[in-house]
Amino acid sequence: MRQSRWSMLVVGVLVILLSGCQELTGRTLGETIDDGTISASVKSKLAHEKAANLLRIDVNTTQGTVYLNGVVENAEAKQRAAALAWEVKGVKEVVNNLKLQ
Repeated sequence: MRQSRWSMLVVGVLVILLSGCQELTGRTLGETIDDGTISASVKSKLAHEKAANLLRIDVNTTQGTVYLNGVVENAEAKQRAAALAWEVKGVKEVVNNLKLQ
């Protein structure tokens, strides 16, 4: 009996904390996880491309919008990075802030 009350208290505190996170960021835990998954998938695609300059790209995702930042060697690499980002499931928009070297 005492253990079940303790468990209920822990669950209640977790619910309050997680709902508070949404109020601070304006995003649910699920949205945060989805954005992290999208960023990781884009980074993986860039890494598999085997172009060394694509590995220096910073990828951030917010509510399905992927932001590509960094420096690439040429316009072709810039376009390729954006194309790879669009291939990832869940991407709603790609903002290509890549600069040419």
